[in-house]
Amino acid sequence: MDHSLVVRLFAEFFGTAFLVLLGNGAVANTELKNTKGEETGWLNIAVGYGAGVAIPAMAFGAFSAQINPAFTLALAVVGDFPWSEVLPYIIAQVLGAMFGQMLVVAAYKPYFDLTTNVDAVFAPFSTTDAANSRMNGFINEFVGTFVLVFGALGITSSEAYKGIAGLALGVLVATLVTSLGGATGPGLNPARDFGPRLVHALLPLKFKGSSHWEYAWVAILAPIAGAIVASTLYWALFK
Repeated sequence: MDHSLVVRLFAEFFGTAFLVLLGNGAVANTELKNTKGEETGWLNIAVGYGAGVAIPAMAFGAFSAQINPAFTLALAVVGDFPWSEVLPYIIAQVLGAMFGQMLVVAAYKPYFDLTTNVDAVFAPFSTTDAANSRMNGFINEFVGTFVLVFGALGITSSEAYKGIAGLALGVLVATLVTSLGGATGPGLNPARDFGPRLVHALLPLKFKGSSHWEYAWVAILAPIAGAIVASTLYWALFK
C-alpha cells in the first residue's frame, strides 16, 4: 500500500527518534553517574541500539523506516528511491534524531548534572574516535556502514525473512556495535550523530565540554560513502 510523503516523513521522524532514544538512552544509562545501569557495559549499549533499529523497523516499516540518511542516499544512487524525496527524508531524520536526543536529556537530566566527566556527558550524544585518529574513525564508520547497508539490503530483499526482517536488522546492528563499536561508538548514521551533536552544542549542560565538531564530518561522510559503495555493489551482484 502506497502512503503519502507526509505520512512517510512522520514515520521517518518518529522512527529516528526511537532509534536515538533507545540507543543513546542505553549509553546514558551506562555512562552517567548514579544511574541504575551505571557501568553495566558495552552489551547494554548494543542491546539498546539493536532495539533502536528493530523496533522502528517493525513499528513503522509498513510506512517507511529508513531512519538513516546514508541508507536513503544509497537507495537513491541505485535508483530505488526518488531523488526528489531525499532532502525531505534527511530533514525528517535529523529532526527526529534531535527530538529523540532531547527526550534522552529530559529523562536523564539529574544524572547529566551529577556527571563531572565531560567525556561521559558527551558519550550519550555523539561519536568520537577512541584513538584520536580521524582516519581510523573514517575506516571504522565506512566498514561498519558498508556491512549494515549490504546486510540490510539482503535481509529486506529476501522473501524468506520478511516476517522477521526488523528483528534481523536489530541483531545486525547490535552485532556491529559489539564488533566495531569500540573504535568510534559507532555512529553508522549521519542523522543519529549530527542531530544529537547539535543538541549537545545548543543545550546549557552543567558539565558540557566540547561538541567535537572537528570530528563531525567523519561521522557524516564515512557512513554515506560506505552505504553508497554497499548499495552499488549489492545491485551489481544480486539485482
